[in-house]
Amino acid sequence: MPQPENTTPDPVIRLRGATAALGGRPVLRGVDVTVHRGEVVALLGANGSGKSTAVRSVIGQVPLTGGSVELFGTELRRFRQWARVGYVPQRTTAAGGVPATVREVVASGRLSRTKLRLPRKADREAVGRAIELVGLTDRAKDSVSALSGGQHQRVLIARALAAEPELLIMDEPMAGVDLASQEILARTLREQVAVGASVLLVLHELGPLEPLIDRAIVLRDGCVTHDGPPPEALGQHALPGHDHVHPHAASEPVRTGLLS
Repeated sequence: MPQPENTTPDPVIRLRGATAALGGRPVLRGVDVTVHRGEVVALLGANGSGKSTAVRSVIGQVPLTGGSVELFGTELRRFRQWARVGYVPQRTTAAGGVPATVREVVASGRLSRTKLRLPRKADREAVGRAIELVGLTDRAKDSVSALSGGQHQRVLIARALAAEPELLIMDEPMAGVDLASQEILARTLREQVAVGASVLLVLHELGPLEPLIDRAIVLRDGCVTHDGPPPEALGQHALPGHDHVHPHAASEPVRTGLLS
């Protein structure tokens, strides 16, 4: 009798037995995270649970002390196709203190595809679409220094989208963002999922993104305590005004090659 075919899509992220330490302190203690093609996965947990360290280890910002990482079936140390990955970091300004317009910052996200060649029409169109997706077309020529916190976050997301990635990794995209920007970000993400993007999100509460989440992984003290349907919010994480800051985030290095 023939066996049924495996219909599970291939994983775009596979983190297996991951261990990591920051400042000599263990942060990840054998974490497993898998994101399949077309899936939206939320990484949840309290302060210091290891969520941001986990996603930063996926893109090489934090080296593992044990375990393994694969992107699109390739070991991280051999992975070179960074144009397939869009990364939105946690709590940073869009221009990093450098004078720049919205369009210039978003266009920098296209560098993973253009390399050293001059931008072509397709590149300019991709940048324009990314800006339009986050609702900032009317601010494209404005300096990012004139934007609100929510608009800064939208610029960072547009920068990630400019490369037309297959995988989006977003670290606390809703943190410190007003409700109007949260709804725009949710709509933008919904459109990306509709065209087949895979997504890994670090969140402290699901909020407007809840309808998009296929699966939730909950971390506690660097260990996975839940992997399945999103759990109901309890305690402080259920409060609309709850904010979430990772005490270890500032000490983690930045992979500038991926952020450009």
